[in-house]
Amino acid sequence: MQPQPLQSRNNPLANYMRQPKIYIKLPSKGEYWPAKSLEKTESGEYPVFSMTARDELLFKTPDALMNGQALVDVIQSCVPNIKNAWDTPTIDIDTLLIAIRFATYGEHMTFSHKIPVINEEIEYDLDLRLMLDKQQQNKWIDEVYINENLSIFVRPLTYKHMTQTSIKGFETQRIMNMVNDDSISDEQKMQLFSTSFMNLTKVSIDLMSDSIYKITTPDGEVTDTRFIKEFINNADKDIFSIVQNHLTDLKNSNDIQPLEFTTTEEQQAEGAPATYTIPVSFNNSDFFG
Repeated sequence: MQPQPLQSRNNPLANYMRQPKIYIKLPSKGEYWPAKSLEKTESGEYPVFSMTARDELLFKTPDALMNGQALVDVIQSCVPNIKNAWDTPTIDIDTLLIAIRFATYGEHMTFSHKIPVINEEIEYDLDLRLMLDKQQQNKWIDEVYINENLSIFVRPLTYKHMTQTSIKGFETQRIMNMVNDDSISDEQKMQLFSTSFMNLTKVSIDLMSDSIYKITTPDGEVTDTRFIKEFINNADKDIFSIVQNHLTDLKNSNDIQPLEFTTTEEQQAEGAPATYTIPVSFNNSDFFG
């Protein structure tokens, strides 16, 4: 059990405060975490507490949700071994979210959606225990083999990177919306589009550079971020594509897979497909609401 803070040990109500509800293993196995961001355990299992009333209120604060601070505070509150949740590798995020939801509300979650074509709304009971078990088995393959002379090693981006990228994407989308504004001249639209395109390009290259932590060649290994960034900016496009495809494949395999449903004969008679899939996205405010 996670040791209680000093003030809690002396509190006569300490035994009635939160206790760990479940223990989890992180898909990253504690790797890729910067020093002092995660207090590792010998067993590799981490206690997860339920949310407090304050934690729940954080998810009703729009600014805190937008900039990611709400999720950071809640993760650190519910998983005390995590000292800086901004440094959480993205491969661990879904596991932590499911575990916190599980610890707070129980192992089942009602999930509603509409059947394609006929728009009939149905409810489905998600088993978070099964989902959590599956996510904990995710793996990260860090080596990207380019050729006999070159191997590139990648790590998961952090939650901070992911949040910054989302904010930049939001800003880019805002610019693109302005391009469709008829009150803006064509010249201004071209300038805005050019700015937006350059921003997206820079974000893609920066994300790639931040993902790479080592490059090996027959002459040795390179870990200096300045040299790696310069390499990515001047590398052959095929090398960039190989690394990007590797990262995309890892993301797709580690993401929560869509749910697959089968319709009844009556629903199919109304036009519904025999089978269909629905993505499961963990919107913070909905997931914890």
